[in-house]
Amino acid sequence: MIENQTVEYKQSWRDEYLKWVCGLANANGGILEIGKDDGGVIVALKDATRLLEELPNKVLSGLGIVADVDLIGEANASFIRMTVEPYPYPVSYRGVYYLRSGSTNQQLKGAALDRFILRKQGRHWDDVPQPGLNVDACDPAAFRAFREKAAASGRIQVEEQADGAAEILDGLRLRESGRLKRAAALLFHPDPERFVPGAFVKIGYFVTTDDLRYHNEVRGHLFGQIEQTVDLLSAKYLKADVGYNGLQRVERYPVPRGAVREALLNALVHKDYASGAPVQISVYKDRVIFWNPGRLPDDWTVDRLLSQHPSHPSNPLLADAFFRAGYIEAWGRGIEKMLRACREDGVPEPRLQADATGVQVTFPTSTRLALSRHQVYVLRKSMNESKLVDLMAALGRTDRTKFRNQILGPLLEEGLVEMGRPNTPTSSRQTYRITELGRATLARLETS
Repeated sequence: MIENQTVEYKQSWRDEYLKWVCGLANANGGILEIGKDDGGVIVALKDATRLLEELPNKVLSGLGIVADVDLIGEANASFIRMTVEPYPYPVSYRGVYYLRSGSTNQQLKGAALDRFILRKQGRHWDDVPQPGLNVDACDPAAFRAFREKAAASGRIQVEEQADGAAEILDGLRLRESGRLKRAAALLFHPDPERFVPGAFVKIGYFVTTDDLRYHNEVRGHLFGQIEQTVDLLSAKYLKADVGYNGLQRVERYPVPRGAVREALLNALVHKDYASGAPVQISVYKDRVIFWNPGRLPDDWTVDRLLSQHPSHPSNPLLADAFFRAGYIEAWGRGIEKMLRACREDGVPEPRLQADATGVQVTFPTSTRLALSRHQVYVLRKSMNESKLVDLMAALGRTDRTKFRNQILGPLLEEGLVEMGRPNTPTSSRQTYRITELGRATLARLETS
């Protein structure tokens, strides 16, 4: 067995290895085996009997916890196994907190330490009382906005629609022993940055990554930030294509307004507000990037986020307020709604990325392909999986190279058509079929 999240090997004992024991106790527990090299091979261990007696006391006196210590094997083929249980409260070594992550032991500091301690206490960042914040300092307009949205959503009782500020705060569990919580500062204070640095949205238009042409910052309570940011993006940053459905004017944005809204809501609700960094929206000619300093839940991947998943908000009080106001669902459907909005509008789906610094959603916004009459025909023909020769014959084309370059290639690049045999692209039996994006594009063209 190799070293992993729950297994650590040491050839001999040093008291500084109590840091590793501390890290295991603060994570999911695990075993520390003394007398093995990094590959898990047993080496000669001196004073095994003495260590068997001393180690339990060292762990107890140094960390305040209990660990099982056993001698495994016989003679020159023995090693000591220390079994560490996960502890429900924070464990420190000489006043410093460590956490096992993968096969490494990390010292916790700053925001990471705050998150760790809150999690061990069963709390979240937005659930902590905020000193210096009171009801009188909150913005009446924010309460009006919440009441109007919540009433329209039907997620508050009729009798609650006339509640005053204090009743709303209590109904949202934003007060504790008379003190308002951090979530209240973000939701209802006119200047949440007074209490939470970085509690705003930054938008910029870039020609290249280092060539910023213009930018805006959206501040104030979060309900206002949502509406102002979506309106600002639509009016200034994302140019709409204008068409007509009969006599009705129709505007189509490079990123659907519904998808923009969902991306922004996800960023604001799941952001790590302890980071001090704002939500950042970077607009380029060919893409729009939403970034927030948030983290996926432990053991989650982007693939799980893209599949059906339960709701797991980073800031439950914020999420509950946005749910009651009708902005979000309570079932973890925000990502799916964002993807569906793109599919229905005939634009490419966004790409999601997550790392230790944050979560990023990138919407491709390359100019919509101006489809020729022949390309539209190919889309219709590929509703049924078709071979290249059949597509060419239907259009009376005989030059394969020109057909690929002018007709089929652009459809493949835009994701409107896909290969039936993607693993053997040059196969003589290759076929082509329309994609979901192609279907949505075709439907949009036929109704415009």
